[in-house]
Amino acid sequence: MRILLLAAVAVLVAGCQTEVAGQATPTGFVVKDGTLLRFRPVLAALPAGPPSGPAAERQSADPATQRAAAQALDCAADRPDPLDGRDDPALPLVGCDRADGTKYVLGPGFLSGADVSRVAAHPDPATGGSVIDLSFTAEGARTWAEWTGQNVGKQVAMVLKSRVLTAPVVQSAITGGETQIAGKFTLAEARQLARDIAGG
Repeated sequence: MRILLLAAVAVLVAGCQTEVAGQATPTGFVVKDGTLLRFRPVLAALPAGPPSGPAAERQSADPATQRAAAQALDCAADRPDPLDGRDDPALPLVGCDRADGTKYVLGPGFLSGADVSRVAAHPDPATGGSVIDLSFTAEGARTWAEWTGQNVGKQVAMVLKSRVLTAPVVQSAITGGETQIAGKFTLAEARQLARDIAGG
């Protein structure tokens, strides 16, 4: 599925509610722990496939080591991740999307969950699908605008505890602190992704 990252062009649909700690709120999810979520640039993506070769260091700056780590990585959904959130955000990371098995080589983190103020999911009447809205803090919005302006057409991974949740393509520079993730999501899928981005 090709997922797009767009400047937000719509507000929450009236009556759309999600749950936060057992309570319904019309404004979405608040990030629970800003240290768990990291935004990392996608340097390379490898298609899903069984692991091959010996395990390699997943946080190396050496491209050959990164490729070997990606090939050896087991992305099976039922396999625990040995890093499980203990990755160093200042170093590259080899990780995977456990939903579709794609393996990613990611650059150092440039934003964290502390830079996100709120995440919400709602139907998109224009497409008939659903979208996820992210609202950034003032500082996060400045960093996001600068990064997206320099990386149009590239992917950015949202990583929770070393696991890639989504890796949308940046469609344009995103200013103003509001961002929308669009793809072929059902409302249930969009809400689950919003919940995961907020920290589960």
